[in-house]
Amino acid sequence: MPELRQTALELLAVTDPARKVAGVQELFADYHQQKIELNTTEVFNAQGLELPGRPVKPQLIPPLEVPKRSMATPEGRVSLLHSLAHIEFNAMNLALDAIWRFPEMPTQYYADWLKVTKEEAYHFSLIEGRLQSLGFAYGDFPAHNSLWEMVERTSDAIIARMALVPRTMEARGLDAVPAIRDRFKQIKDIQVVEILEIILRDEVGHVLIGNQWFNFLCAKENISPIQAYKELALAYRAPSLRGPFNLEARKEAGFTQEELSLLGT
Repeated sequence: MPELRQTALELLAVTDPARKVAGVQELFADYHQQKIELNTTEVFNAQGLELPGRPVKPQLIPPLEVPKRSMATPEGRVSLLHSLAHIEFNAMNLALDAIWRFPEMPTQYYADWLKVTKEEAYHFSLIEGRLQSLGFAYGDFPAHNSLWEMVERTSDAIIARMALVPRTMEARGLDAVPAIRDRFKQIKDIQVVEILEIILRDEVGHVLIGNQWFNFLCAKENISPIQAYKELALAYRAPSLRGPFNLEARKEAGFTQEELSLLGT
């Protein structure tokens, strides 16, 4: 019988986005139909694999070199959609990485991140479909790699991964997506507005999963989540958090009132 974490590693190495999305959907279905087993203890080896598997394009460039395009132009709007597709593709990869890389976690941890993987794959498919309807495709614009760089930086410690990827990098989406949605609402692109509302709803759940497992790990080590976060953010060079913040969504995603009060400090 296939094994969940090994299969997640194999899917992470897949370079073709369509094949990766299809594989994720199949993996989710197989797991919930009990057609696949879960080994929580094995340490898998990624030697010889180039991770993450990604297509030749988009070209990856430093964040400050990504061209700024105005929403007032069709190309600017498509470029923004493309950047969202890139985020969702990387988010699918990071969820796969969270499954295979870290052993010795409860079964629910792997089920949670499998759910995240499936939803990120769905988000990518929605945005890619809209890009194609406009005559473009994923890879047509350059992109930056900041999200995956933080995934790589936190590959040695699951507590750092939970602290600094879902509840730092991905939580920024809770702040940014409403404003982007409103910009597309102004130009009456209802299809994109609906896609962004799906993404925002699901991302609250993804950040909540990150919060729950970060707090689980802090409790296991008997350390303060706030102090642990400060130390991890410094040690792993996490980006500084800058407002405006979507406090309502962040609260729904599991941040405590004390954590919310410290945002940006």
